[in-house]
Amino acid sequence: MSEFTQRELAEKLQECAGEAEHADGCDIADEAALDVPFLELGYDSLALLQVTGVIKREYGVELSDDAVVEAETPRLLLKMINANLPDAV
Repeated sequence: MSEFTQRELAEKLQECAGEAEHADGCDIADEAALDVPFLELGYDSLALLQVTGVIKREYGVELSDDAVVEAETPRLLLKMINANLPDAV
């Protein structure tokens, strides 16, 4: 896998945490959502920890709990995930 995409992140969030209540109607899979804080998108830190646990099991991406909490937006989380993707997934 060369890159974990925004669409894949949206799918994992929906699988793990369900469809969030979006404060402004913004969809996590939309480009406009990349810089919207997860809390505004309806996902809390527990949802993110669940998602990153699944991503770790499925893709071998190791992220600390602290790093996940610091990734306040989808763009930041995707950057962390892609920086830690194993070469041969």
